Amino acid sequence: MAKSPAPLKPHPAATASKFDARPVVAGIVTALVGFTSSFAVVLAGLKAVGANPAQAASGLLALTLAVGFGVLLLAWRSKVPVTLAWSTPGAALLAASGTADGGWTAAVGAFIAAGVLIALTGLVPALGRLMARIPASLAQAMLAGLLLQLCLAPFKALGSVPLFVGPVIVCWLVLTKFAPRWAVPGALLVALGVIGISLAASGTQIGAGTVLPALMWTTPSFTLQALAGIALPLFVVTMASQNVPGVAVLRSFGYEAPWRPAMLVTGAGTALGAGFGGHAINLGALSAALAAGEEAGGDRSRRWVAGFTSGLAYLVLAAFSAALVTLVNAAPAGMLEAVAGLALLGTLAGAVSAALADPEDRIAPSVTFLMAASGLAFAGIGSAFWALLAGLGVRWLLLPGRGRGTGK
Repeated sequence: MAKSPAPLKPHPAATASKFDARPVVAGIVTALVGFTSSFAVVLAGLKAVGANPAQAASGLLALTLAVGFGVLLLAWRSKVPVTLAWSTPGAALLAASGTADGGWTAAVGAFIAAGVLIALTGLVPALGRLMARIPASLAQAMLAGLLLQLCLAPFKALGSVPLFVGPVIVCWLVLTKFAPRWAVPGALLVALGVIGISLAASGTQIGAGTVLPALMWTTPSFTLQALAGIALPLFVVTMASQNVPGVAVLRSFGYEAPWRPAMLVTGAGTALGAGFGGHAINLGALSAALAAGEEAGGDRSRRWVAGFTSGLAYLVLAAFSAALVTLVNAAPAGMLEAVAGLALLGTLAGAVSAALADPEDRIAPSVTFLMAASGLAFAGIGSAFWALLAGLGVRWLLLPGRGRGTGK
């Protein structure tokens, strides 16, 4: 019996001509999840260090634009599915820090200094090695301590505005079980709906001018307290909790992050955006997994399109940033902090787990955690700086010589 002819394979040119929408879709999802899941944290942080509503709105817009343009440049030049994000842990640090000596202008100066430090890690290898000497457990413990009060906010708000916060928490729990990626965006959507209903019931009118995005320049000032209490901890937490994990996530998918260009772009983007209120941008971690994984298509050489598309999507989202800020500003007291706290619960759990992972090295991270959570301010410098200093001292005393130069 004659064999049937083998099926013809499509010509390579015909295969290449087929448009694969998956990288584009993955890029859009990356931007939507990144923006909606943490912009409330950014607003809470900027307001905590002295920004008024207009300055906070400008800061969110500056960050969104910096992330968008930065991703476009890095993804196009490197052809790697690199993504950027604003520093959510850094925003949480700001929310816990409070107003520094010198107020908002000093905070802006600290943002600029943090950007310069980030850029220098790309230019000066010794600075990167110095960063590696800070034990990861202490950096994570400091972050966890700073997150604690913000993560308590949703449950505190249940006592003051239960009808507003209750539906948000229920939505977050349900989506955490069935669609974890969309848990925080879904909770945010419910929160905005609740706010809209509240505004409609009260007859509150929102002016058209308040929903148009606008950048507002702030002339920075520089104080020792803000540099030590904001700039240095912001740099450490951004590097340890965002940039280093971002590199690791890309590597887990078989890609090498363009480290030096990424540090230069994010450092410059941070410094340039600081004058308009943005605190810090960095390599994406969660967003890197969305853009570099199978969801971005089977052709690994084309997944960089997902990163590039996320940059375009961020530029589109920038147009809606002011409208979101206006709605959030009209929310009942405690709503913004409640949404921000829900957005950070996963980060808190991960930070605590990483801080206490080594059973032989738990005392120093515990001291760091408690010091950061205490809100201690001394000589005008916030608890983040003292927590890291105390943790390093306790670790040096209890475990002399251990892990030096390894970051462990």
